[in-house]
Amino acid sequence: MHYTSSIKVSSSGFSDIIDITRDVESVVADSGIRDGIVCVFVPGSTASVTTIEYESGVVEDLRKAIERLVPSDIPYRHDSRWGDGNGFSHVRASLMKPGICVPVVQGRLSLGTWQQIVFVDFDNRPRTRNLVVQIVGD
Repeated sequence: MHYTSSIKVSSSGFSDIIDITRDVESVVADSGIRDGIVCVFVPGSTASVTTIEYESGVVEDLRKAIERLVPSDIPYRHDSRWGDGNGFSHVRASLMKPGICVPVVQGRLSLGTWQQIVFVDFDNRPRTRNLVVQIVGD
């Protein structure tokens, strides 16, 4: 059995990190699937889905680490070609990846005690995204 849905997320860009765990849990509950796997995917090339402990310290640490790894204030060839100034966001998203899969056991996400699913928008402007959530199982 499979089930596909979506989650609408509005963000401010610039490494905005949004906890979407409850949204994913809701989709899993609506699916009726008790055991399987849920995949959460963001169509587009300037955002990612991952897991962290969603608390202010870790959120800020992740933002700062991303800025150190892929600075937003250096030249990118993408920017000179397209003129949109978001070359850094494409590089960040490619390193972080567009989605994750989480096991579903007895109707619940198999996340650690302090682990949440987050959407990270790296673009240089506010965006509204429709994340694809697909569950496969029994």
